[in-house]
Amino acid sequence: MMYGEEKSDSLIVAAKQANNPKGAESVERRSGAKGNAEQPHMRRTQSRESMSQRLSRVREAAKQRKKERFTALFHLLTVEALEAAFLSLSRKAAAGVDGIRWMDYAGNMKNNITDLHRRLHQGSYRAQPGRRHYIPKADGKQRPLGIASLEDKIVQYALVKILNAVYENDFMGFSYGFRPGRSQHDALDALATGLVRTNVNWVLDADISQFFDRVSHEWLIRFTEHRIGDRRVIRLIRKWLTAGTSEEGQWRATEEGTPQGAVISPLLANIYLHYVFDLWAHQWRRRYATGNVVMVRYADDIVIGFDKRYDARRFRIAMQRRLREFGLTVHPEKTRLMEFGRFAAENRAIRGKGKPETFNFLGFTHISGKDRNGRFML
Repeated sequence: MMYGEEKSDSLIVAAKQANNPKGAESVERRSGAKGNAEQPHMRRTQSRESMSQRLSRVREAAKQRKKERFTALFHLLTVEALEAAFLSLSRKAAAGVDGIRWMDYAGNMKNNITDLHRRLHQGSYRAQPGRRHYIPKADGKQRPLGIASLEDKIVQYALVKILNAVYENDFMGFSYGFRPGRSQHDALDALATGLVRTNVNWVLDADISQFFDRVSHEWLIRFTEHRIGDRRVIRLIRKWLTAGTSEEGQWRATEEGTPQGAVISPLLANIYLHYVFDLWAHQWRRRYATGNVVMVRYADDIVIGFDKRYDARRFRIAMQRRLREFGLTVHPEKTRLMEFGRFAAENRAIRGKGKPETFNFLGFTHISGKDRNGRFML
């Protein structure tokens, strides 16, 4: 596929899926492979561009061609990209199973990054298992994390930058978790605006149970392949998903879930929920809602506001059915449908009910209240 006037652009941006399945593989040949006539021209094109310029071209192609697959992204994992990724990592982060910390690697950074780049593009790079570590949760339980090795962090960080150039054009506006230029405060502001300015009477506070542990590897790869046709990128993601964990010297396989604590996990989680929930919920709102519906999702925490109770009940049932199709369930205790909004207190008083329920979202308790002038406020 052409982009602008340069013939080599089909190696950099999107391309339709080839009739011959081997075609996608042949785009990104390793150095020295026979028949690689276009590779020198591609390298000359890259040498004239900064990494930001290359990603801008990918971003523009993703924006213009929503249904096409990117068959050549792996070559963007350059020495420059890997070095920038390394310099962006925390210098005080704990070491993974490799035992290597940031300062250890920095002592010979140029040679280390060059060697990592060589192994990546020769196919000898190997993903390491995550070192199991536990952190306490608010409910007294422990959350397991997998601390990645330093080089896995470097490659994951660099790949996330590349994939964000594609997916930031695809993700829905009501998705806020772990996205560039978006924060928890943005999600809270969006929710407050939706609840205050829209006629909302019911709120569904939904929490996906053990989401990061239940992600299906098979479905995740299939979802990723909707946009990513570069087999070497897909193989990288598979390596990280199946690298397993190491706890007290014992290796354990990971047959499902994304490695919590890994740099790549938040993006993979957003890809999964983009296809499982976001696109479906957006379509449900357009096709079936009879009143106003506002949505905000931050990772696996979801809040949906409804004008009509009828819509809220139907959506809840449909959402549970949808999640089950992909191996997910809502948390039975943390998921609630409640009367909430500008008229909630008055309507409940008429029926002899107490004050409207409250709900927590991203650490903040949301309450149906009124200001001094009697106007609805959170």
